[in-house]
Amino acid sequence: MIHHMIMTADEAIEKLKSGNTRYLLTNNNSGNVSAALRKFTYEHGQHPHAIIVTCSDSRVIPETIFSAGLGELFVIRVAGNVIDDHQLGSIEYAAGHLGSPVVVVLGHTHCGAVDAAINSDPEGYIKFITDEIKLAIGDETDDYKACCLNVKRSVELIEHSLDIQQIEEQEGLRVVGAMYHIEDGSVEFL
Repeated sequence: MIHHMIMTADEAIEKLKSGNTRYLLTNNNSGNVSAALRKFTYEHGQHPHAIIVTCSDSRVIPETIFSAGLGELFVIRVAGNVIDDHQLGSIEYAAGHLGSPVVVVLGHTHCGAVDAAINSDPEGYIKFITDEIKLAIGDETDDYKACCLNVKRSVELIEHSLDIQQIEEQEGLRVVGAMYHIEDGSVEFL
């Protein structure tokens, strides 16, 4: 069952941009995490205005970066912001059942997973992540360009989901890429 979007994708992106501007101008998270909001979201559920797929890097905290409070963002984190069936299922749930109008694949500069894909050949389960990134970046060795290519591939994988395509067509869902610059805190929408 598809729920109607709580706002347009353009409105959601503008809300993210203004939240990032507030973040750049403050020393504290300005998102609402009050007892009243906790009670409200308990009683009325969550209606996040954005789905954020981002890296697990401890410096990348979407709720802080976008000055968001409880119930505003549906965040999916995995090293290297790669996409697999688990992430797609989570995105489909948030878009189809919670009314989130935009999916943002949020990569970041100086990503350790991208660096590992460029400069090493890891073993163990890390290899699943770096192999995905290698598919995205090919022979690219420039860190920033590789991070952007990795975001682009994740956006494309999300958009190839049939359920996501249906929600895009019927409800106006948008899937966009963005880059968080860890050196200064700014978010660049790609």
